[in-house]
Amino acid sequence: MIKIEIVRNLDQDIVGFSVNGHANTAPHGQDIVCAGISALTQTAVLGLDRQLKKKVHLKIASGNLKMNLLDNPDALTNAILETMLIGLTEIGKINPQSVRILERRR
Repeated sequence: MIKIEIVRNLDQDIVGFSVNGHANTAPHGQDIVCAGISALTQTAVLGLDRQLKKKVHLKIASGNLKMNLLDNPDALTNAILETMLIGLTEIGKINPQSVRILERRR
């Protein structure tokens, strides 16, 4: 199962997230659930870094990605991260046995 944790500040802005695990819906390298989640999360990180020039702390390992925003969130960071969450939520609706999304406040 893939466990996704979304971290929000007191203003409800997303300030970080973590993704852990594998969906195990197909053989390694052929799992479209894992691929979709990886594409969404990595694209969000790249957008924050390359488009918005935001500072982030990343920790990446096989089956694990953790991102914390080091800059203060703004409307553009929020747009990228909320859009990522919309995509992750839709994948979770289609594959509830493989994806769990939790939110917490910081």
